[in-house]
Amino acid sequence: MTAPNRGRARIGVLVPFTNTNLESDMILLRPAGVSVHFVRMGGYDIDAIPDSEQMAGLGDSDLSEPLRLLAGVRPDVVLYGCTSATLTHGTAFDRELASTIRDGMGVPGFTAAGSLVAAIKSLGVSRIGFSSPYVGAINDLAVSFFTDAGIETVCRADIGRDLGNYGQGELMPDEVYDLALKADSPSAEAIVLSCTDMRSVETVERLERKLGKPVITSNQAMMYQALLALGISLSEVSCGRLFRGLVSA
Repeated sequence: MTAPNRGRARIGVLVPFTNTNLESDMILLRPAGVSVHFVRMGGYDIDAIPDSEQMAGLGDSDLSEPLRLLAGVRPDVVLYGCTSATLTHGTAFDRELASTIRDGMGVPGFTAAGSLVAAIKSLGVSRIGFSSPYVGAINDLAVSFFTDAGIETVCRADIGRDLGNYGQGELMPDEVYDLALKADSPSAEAIVLSCTDMRSVETVERLERKLGKPVITSNQAMMYQALLALGISLSEVSCGRLFRGLVSA
């Protein structure tokens, strides 16, 4: 019996403890021979709406124990799997957190928010449509985050209601698809779906066929960054134009 899911490289991922979709997405996206290893992290109230205060608290939480546990599998790259935790703090904080992970683990480290920026820029686009399941205040901060990174948000779609920590992950792919369509406009060069717990990866190909432009998700962007760091060909993953380096079909 062969083991196509291990032996080539190991990706370590820090996951918010209520997140139910990040692990499935990363396993879905990983190339043959690459294993993915997860450690859960806290820093927020399970019963509270994940607003800007809650997510800023997660971003500020101590990562020493989660990173110590993750170090046990000797990962080749480490991903910080919460987008809003650093969107709420800004680009400087996001870069500093990625640097802290790299310095502490001795391997490349990337945040979800930073990965979105890198993915957008890799496609040579600067105007995006943005959607997420976040509360409006976090989306305001997300727009500012992208502005600071030199990316203009020309259209935005909010979910329209406050979702709890499990509500974000309970959105079905068809709901995510409809939300993404609302974020489109003729001036948007790409659509960004932000949130590691939203089932966005499953909608990418369908949305790109419909809209004729790239669709970038948090989890897809993190895998993109990980493969670049590992020196693994992007062509081994089939999830939208990002992995093909294409803006248009």
